[in-house]
Amino acid sequence: MAEVGYCVKCKSKKEMKDTQQVTMKNKRTAMKGKCTTCNTGMYKIMK
Repeated sequence: MAEVGYCVKCKSKKEMKDTQQVTMKNKRTAMKGKCTTCNTGMYKIMK
């Protein structure tokens, strides 16, 4: 399943490609990927 995040460049919610799960400094998990339309880096903080 593709993750959905907010693309700042497109100014709308888009699906992310090349997603990978990362752990931030504060020990929270996040999904890091790229916008399918403009290839801009996207980041979504998970619960």
